[in-house]
Amino acid sequence: MSDQDSEENVTGRGGAGEEELASKTLQIQSKRFYVDVKQNRRGRFIKIAEVDVTGRKSRLLLPMSTAAEFRDHLTDFSEHYASLGPKNGERAAEDGLLKSEVITKDDRRYYMDLKENQRGRFLRVSMTMSLTRLRFQIAIPAQGMIEIRDALTDLLKEYGTDDLETEEPVAEAKSLRVENKMFYFDVGNNRRGTYMRISEVRPNYRTAITIPEHFWGRFRDTVNGFVKQSSKEEIDESH
Repeated sequence: MSDQDSEENVTGRGGAGEEELASKTLQIQSKRFYVDVKQNRRGRFIKIAEVDVTGRKSRLLLPMSTAAEFRDHLTDFSEHYASLGPKNGERAAEDGLLKSEVITKDDRRYYMDLKENQRGRFLRVSMTMSLTRLRFQIAIPAQGMIEIRDALTDLLKEYGTDDLETEEPVAEAKSLRVENKMFYFDVGNNRRGTYMRISEVRPNYRTAITIPEHFWGRFRDTVNGFVKQSSKEEIDESH
């Protein structure tokens, strides 16, 4: 099974048309972690990737609301880890388990297990799906739980905790061709209100901005100011 197929099964979202909105890179002991916010036509989600010293990559995908719950649990796990004191093999359970938690989201379950072995303490996070045999898993060194939590906090603060956006068109879309680019103007409505999305599309590239309705006037005035300044410069040059 390809990465794209497995990601579609995990998130309910295919890889096609996927856009990376933000990314944070963390070096925790010998591992590198990437915490990304991604978006496609179905909505936004968090991807946490773990890369070890051999280059092997493991990843975990979480809906935005699940990422918020996961972030909150990281605080509890970090506090518990801080209270443990030095490693003590006699105190640990036979399987090395120190603390565990389960997050349920639709047909997915996320298992958080703080464990201890000869190399130290770590948080193992596993995700399973009830309808498949897929299992995704990452291992975070215990000292790095706070860093992952803080990265998630920053991203969720900026991009919110909504899994899906229900968007209703408000007006007919407009488009404009400029040389090899196409600009699309779409007006929609969701639970936060009316907005305009302006998309710039060219071969192998797409980007967009979203402007809430109450800023349309200021946006227009700013553009008009540049237009008037350009027109004045053209008139001055003609004389």
